Amino acid sequence: MRRWRLSPSGYLGAALLLLLVCGAAGAPWLTPYDPRTQVLAEGLQPPSRTHPCGQDKLGRDVCARLLYGARVSLLVGLVCVVVPLSLGVTVGALAGYGGGALDELLMRLTDLFLAFPGILLALAIMAILGPSVVNVIVALCLGGWVAYARLTRALVLGAREQEYVTAARATGATAGYILCRHILPNIAGPLLVQATFSLAGIIVAEAGLSFLGLGVQPPTPSWGAMLNEGRHFLLVAPHLTTFPGLAILLAVLGCNLLGDALRDALDPRLRTLLRPQGGA
Repeated sequence: MRRWRLSPSGYLGAALLLLLVCGAAGAPWLTPYDPRTQVLAEGLQPPSRTHPCGQDKLGRDVCARLLYGARVSLLVGLVCVVVPLSLGVTVGALAGYGGGALDELLMRLTDLFLAFPGILLALAIMAILGPSVVNVIVALCLGGWVAYARLTRALVLGAREQEYVTAARATGATAGYILCRHILPNIAGPLLVQATFSLAGIIVAEAGLSFLGLGVQPPTPSWGAMLNEGRHFLLVAPHLTTFPGLAILLAVLGCNLLGDALRDALDPRLRTLLRPQGGA
């Protein structure tokens, strides 16, 4: 448990993410308003007691749209972390442990995807497939696995020369058993940290695609789409962009703080450096 003890900033990041998850899961109970219900006579109303975050140009409750929009961000974020992580770890582990022609083939495939910037690749895919939540997930997953593949390969190359792997080979263990039982559990820490940081990038990428009109389509609430709708009313209704922007900020901040804390907690060299010396 001492190994998993986080810094205060790490607990703050975990609390922000937990708040996001609870808000998304409890949206029907946290707000009495439907995010799609329009009250045109109350458009652009500022925050009030009945509408804590105000109302948009169509009279929809901004707080309700924020809570339901968190579901989209979490769905896209989790799927676009789990799928690329699984694919990238598989490719990187096979390349790093197999070596030779297999390593060369898989790494050249990885280099091919690295040749295209992630956001440009996502924009191109969205322009071809059309805007929708499923297509956003596909676009972000196609370019998201290469970082995990590169990281996993580097970690496996170092781990396969360790004594415990040599001992496992001497007992006649197969390559698959060694990878699953010995190597992958020992390199899970850096992969977990990478996944945490990637979640922040995916939340921003999904918001960016929705802001450009290539992501989640109305009337489904999305933080990026809310920013796009509110930018036309910055002077008369600044709350339309303030609250979605703040939601994105807190979500990304939580991921980064938690990622930094996990890196410090899982890296033995950093734990040694951060340990108090001389009773300080």
